[in-house]
Amino acid sequence: MQRHAENAVAIAEALHGHPLVRRVYFPGLADHPGHEIARRQMSGFGGMVSFELDGSVEEVVRLVSSRRYFTLGESLGGVKSLVCHPARMTHASIPPDARAALGLSDTLVRLSPGCENASDLVEDLKEGLAELDHARRPLALAVERS
Repeated sequence: MQRHAENAVAIAEALHGHPLVRRVYFPGLADHPGHEIARRQMSGFGGMVSFELDGSVEEVVRLVSSRRYFTLGESLGGVKSLVCHPARMTHASIPPDARAALGLSDTLVRLSPGCENASDLVEDLKEGLAELDHARRPLALAVERS
C-alpha cells in the first residue's frame, strides 16, 4: 500500500499541469477540493488517480490501450498497474447524458498504480501523452496552412 500511494503521488504530480490533461483527481494535490480534509483525516492520500484527457474518446482509447506498464482492467487494485476508461468499461451501460449529469466525462481515465518503479510509470504515461500530441501535430499544421 505504501508503494501504491507513493506511485500515485508521483503520477498525480506529473499529470497535473500537463497540456493534454484537463484535470487530475487526487486528494494529495493542494488544489483538490478535498485536499484539506484528506490531509487531516488520512495518513496518506491513497493510491487511486483519475484524470480527464483534454481530447477525444478515440485518443483516450489509444492512450489506455497502448501503455507498457498499465494494463486495461475493470477491477482496479493489485500489485500491477491498471488503467480503466469508465465510459467504455465500468460505466458503459449508463447513457452518455446520464454519465454527464453525474460528472463522469467520456475522457476520464482511472489509474491504479502498482508496485513498479514510479519513474517507469510516470514515463509510460508521459510517453503516451507525447504520442497523442505528436499525432495531433499534422492536423494542426494542415489547419494552419489552409
